[in-house]
Amino acid sequence: MAPHLDVSSPAGSFTTSFDRIPFRATTSPAVGRDSPASIESLSSLSGSLEGEIVDEDFHMTRPLTPGVYVPTMCFFDEETEDIDVNAIARHTVRLAKAGVTGVATQGSNGEAVHLTHAERQLVTLTTRKALNDAGYSHVPVIVGCGAQSTRETIRYCCEAWEAGGDYALVLPPSYYAPLFAPSSRTVKEYFTAVANASPIPIIIYNFPGAVNGLDLSSDVIIDLSQHPKIVGVKLTCGNTGKLNRVVAATRKQSKNYDPDRPEFLVLAGSADFSIQSLIAGGHGILAGLANITPKSCIKTIELYRAGKFQEAQKIQEVVSQGDWVAIQGGVVGVKAGLQAWMGYGGYARSPLPKPTAEQTKSWKEGFRELVQLEKSL
Repeated sequence: MAPHLDVSSPAGSFTTSFDRIPFRATTSPAVGRDSPASIESLSSLSGSLEGEIVDEDFHMTRPLTPGVYVPTMCFFDEETEDIDVNAIARHTVRLAKAGVTGVATQGSNGEAVHLTHAERQLVTLTTRKALNDAGYSHVPVIVGCGAQSTRETIRYCCEAWEAGGDYALVLPPSYYAPLFAPSSRTVKEYFTAVANASPIPIIIYNFPGAVNGLDLSSDVIIDLSQHPKIVGVKLTCGNTGKLNRVVAATRKQSKNYDPDRPEFLVLAGSADFSIQSLIAGGHGILAGLANITPKSCIKTIELYRAGKFQEAQKIQEVVSQGDWVAIQGGVVGVKAGLQAWMGYGGYARSPLPKPTAEQTKSWKEGFRELVQLEKSL
């Protein structure tokens, strides 16, 4: 779960170049040499990509529409820490059956920082195939692609496209932020270069907690939104004033604004301010809590849109309390909640610790009211 501040905040061989230096997105680097399971899964990735490209449901237009998007979890074998593709597929289909609008791989909930390039592709490919095979080929897959260099970010975007991703969710670089040009020029140039070279459209990810406090202003986001391949933003800063300014400006920029299919999608980054973001004009959420209780997140938004504000507020209160548990526990706590209430989830990859018995009990109890609500829907 991505914590926000509590008080503020074309084929499988796609080739491109950046700064005249050609590079090719690779699909099968050597990883997991001590793990036969990993080798078997990853060695078949390249062939799977080539086979799936011919599937008419693999690369198709999947517009971003208002609703609930879920940054999915990455599951591992409890002993070997190999990627559990079966668990990933089952979880993805469970979310689709619940009615989510879209899913996102390679986020903080998906432990992207723990994965190699090839493993990231395997997760995204597994997600796309699971949706297609279960009859949900219309559900878009957003892929986290942020990196510290422009070059590697573009590579991640290319690999995301190869694996079936529809959109790239991109954090701004931050490691050398003190050296950036003034007036956010470096950040703007970064997003512009990535959008120009990426085979898939870009969604800006504003999450100060993950990038040394770098918080994109509404002015920067609005400026970048004018790029034809920058199509949305996820605001995990929790700043509804910023959200409102971005929505208002991008709506005015649209030639023929369609609330059911906005040209620039503005999403809240946590479930605990779903209603607040809707009041400010937002289009929905991209929130990790929906991994555990997707129906509750969806119902909150549905009730608000239906004008049933008091009912929506009651559910929002339960959702917000459950989200606070998730925010404090992070990916470790969310997986513990999944395991306790849904019977799967397992553990995060090392070096993240396994939860203690006391933590597991606390997180289970913390999610109890929310899970009971979920089961009633």
